[in-house]
Amino acid sequence: MNTLQTIHDPLSIETIVNIIKSEFDDIEAHDTWGELSFFYNPNQLRKRGAYFATLKQKDGENDKASNLNRPGTFRLNFGLPTPLFIDMFGPKPKRPAKGESIEGAWDFTTFDTIMPHPVYGWMGWVCVLNPTEHIFKTCLPLMRVAYSKAQKTFNDRLKKEQR
Repeated sequence: MNTLQTIHDPLSIETIVNIIKSEFDDIEAHDTWGELSFFYNPNQLRKRGAYFATLKQKDGENDKASNLNRPGTFRLNFGLPTPLFIDMFGPKPKRPAKGESIEGAWDFTTFDTIMPHPVYGWMGWVCVLNPTEHIFKTCLPLMRVAYSKAQKTFNDRLKKEQR
């Protein structure tokens, strides 16, 4: 059996975690709500910091649209600023009812495709299931924008707390 990764093979979760840790400063990883969450939190100034990205490996009570319970399936998620989200996908969808998904033409079970997050797309979050190296290279510049957004959120919250 050939063990070499091909262009069509997804990156491993460990590889994505290592890339995130090496590419982005001041990131903390925590297990939260059944997923690995990455927070921007320089010098651990806040309890959690600002959400930057998450890796989810199983369905949750209110998040089943991606069918993450399939063996080997995971989803990378990160939040974009509204203008960029709109440039990519059109107007932000409405907030879904509890346990539902956003409305749109997306198949949230599709691998290796950047699309709105099935639950948090209304907040500008996007996702990709089992990204290959090729799609991850497309995600990386978007993740840099998400990182900048998390930095701004963090700094805004810190300023507000210091008033």
